[in-house]
Amino acid sequence: MTTLIKLEIVRALRNKKFMFFSVIYPPALYLIIAGGADSTPLPGMKLDMGLYFMVSMAAFGAMTAVLLGNSERIAKEREKGWVRQLRLTALPGRGYVAAKMAAAATVSLPSIVLVMLAAALVKGVRLEAWQWLAIAAGTWLGSFVFAALGVAIGYLATGDAVRPIAMLIYFGLAFLGGLWMPLTILPQWVQDIAEWLPTHAYTALGTAVEAGAAPHVKDIAILAGYLVLFAGGAAWLYRKDTRRA
Repeated sequence: MTTLIKLEIVRALRNKKFMFFSVIYPPALYLIIAGGADSTPLPGMKLDMGLYFMVSMAAFGAMTAVLLGNSERIAKEREKGWVRQLRLTALPGRGYVAAKMAAAATVSLPSIVLVMLAAALVKGVRLEAWQWLAIAAGTWLGSFVFAALGVAIGYLATGDAVRPIAMLIYFGLAFLGGLWMPLTILPQWVQDIAEWLPTHAYTALGTAVEAGAAPHVKDIAILAGYLVLFAGGAAWLYRKDTRRA
């Protein structure tokens, strides 16, 4: 499994388009959105734009790497017969799913770090050392949820259909979860839905730390629940695809 993880990381790093959208684009987008903003708190929040969008854009970049990248690669691998070849090895199904999740989550680290560096060096965001570490760790660990979702989508969709399906889920979760704009400025019904979405719980980990508090137990529980759901779905779809093959 370790060999497969290394192979997946090398393949991702060689994909220039993937590297741009998952690593370079998020910090650039952060500077575009929050670059000229002042330190005025956002409506209904204690955080300003620099702080809020640092977390949301780090989460956005991680999601790009683990959800879009994972789903498209897996769908194409299925069509080319690469997955069929792996089934002939001693690698079990759960090992394949775990390797895909681990490799995708590892590749998400540069995006998280670059967004945080842009916030510190360009926007002048200042936090305690423990807050920087906690935000980076929470954002990285939370990305495993979306890595599992990416694996599931890769086995659910064909090579031609995977991109629009993944993009629809990706942008829907990003918008409804508050990655593009604070939920406090959206209608109440959107806020009610967002309370139970993984993207809202994902960014809530970092914003809680920025405010000087620990992440809420509810958000951690929601992410854990979605991780079990997505990973279980990915494993089931993998076995189903194996029987079909």
